[in-house]
Amino acid sequence: MKKKIVVFGSFVVDLTARSPRLPMPGETVLGSAFSMGPGGKGSNQAVAAHRAGADVTLVTKVGQDVFGAVATDFYERERMDTRYVLKDAHHETGCALITVDEHSAQNEIVVISGACGCLTEGDVEKCRALIEGAGLLLVQLEVNFDALFRVIKIAHEAGVPIVLNPAPAKELPDEILRMIDVVTPNETEAQLLTGVEVKTEADARRAAEVFLSKGVKQVVITLGSMGAFAMDRERSELLPRLEVEAVDTTGAGDAFNGGFVTALSEGADLFTALRWGNVTGALSVTRLGTAPAMPRRAEIETLYQKVYG
Repeated sequence: MKKKIVVFGSFVVDLTARSPRLPMPGETVLGSAFSMGPGGKGSNQAVAAHRAGADVTLVTKVGQDVFGAVATDFYERERMDTRYVLKDAHHETGCALITVDEHSAQNEIVVISGACGCLTEGDVEKCRALIEGAGLLLVQLEVNFDALFRVIKIAHEAGVPIVLNPAPAKELPDEILRMIDVVTPNETEAQLLTGVEVKTEADARRAAEVFLSKGVKQVVITLGSMGAFAMDRERSELLPRLEVEAVDTTGAGDAFNGGFVTALSEGADLFTALRWGNVTGALSVTRLGTAPAMPRRAEIETLYQKVYG
């Protein structure tokens, strides 16, 4: 039986430009294409989980503006639950300014949180029952910290397992980490939170040990070209990256997290869920965009069976 996933996080509109290369500071580069669409780490991860087959509800906040309609229109087309897409009468919907190198598929991103950076205590109380009744809570760091802390505390006190993707990178108090069941940083985020520079499997292991010493139960560190590393108190594994033809790496981490929590919600162990995340992330970079690039259940299962049997 699937556990209900609640994602508490951001929605922003992605404004994406593709160019022959990323500009240097002060430089203007002529781009080749532009697109506008749904984004934000919370939203992307919820969409990824939904398309992967999860029972998922997103809690986020948008403005009463044209960008806010981008969110609700997309979710309705995806047949996602929109009851907790909250509206802000005073702040605009957030946006992300993204530049993608069309040759390397690497990107640069500036995020303006907007309404989802202004979640209030009242907003959190509106979704208290939803959070307390969840089978799993997935959070990131693209919303305001006071609301995030309150949601984590509510879930923890209700015995709801919490997965934290600590992105964008920022320092967190140990009080938060003690309440986290699974943390899923990339190398940069792991270094900021543990003080360990992560360049090798041995580094990833040392960083994971720091997380475990702070009370986190399980650790997954995504390592870019090296793949992904997972560790609990009994074992660890480095899973190699899947070789695919990448055209846009934007949102790959969000796809990974969406696939990962979907597997957890269906009863998979840490290391099986790691493989689901790996496959979901790999498929997402083979197409343009963030939320629209998230793969569907059938293609995830097909590649999973091909690679992992």
